[in-house]
Amino acid sequence: MNSMGHSAVLVAVMSAFTILLRFLPFIVFRKRVPPYVAYLGRVLPPAIIGMLVIYCLRSTAVLSFPFGIPELIAVLAVVLLQIWKHRSLLSILAGTAIYMLLVQLVFKFQ
Repeated sequence: MNSMGHSAVLVAVMSAFTILLRFLPFIVFRKRVPPYVAYLGRVLPPAIIGMLVIYCLRSTAVLSFPFGIPELIAVLAVVLLQIWKHRSLLSILAGTAIYMLLVQLVFKFQ
């Protein structure tokens, strides 16, 4: 099998499994969702977001210049935008842009 055919088969298999995994909960819990699954649906999204925030900020140097100030400003911008607009994509993109502008133009690392 040539490289293009091999790649096409890999994409097809990965797509099929992704679709299957997306539809599996609807097939399994067709009639009634168990309470523990509903509970996980409520608590996992905030827990995952918290873990992502910790992962992103884990290597912030607070004892040396710039003392985590760009990260703090970007996080505050994301939180305030999310509270104000309730648009996750807008909040994340604006926070990323603010952070990049701060580290490239204001707090230049040397």
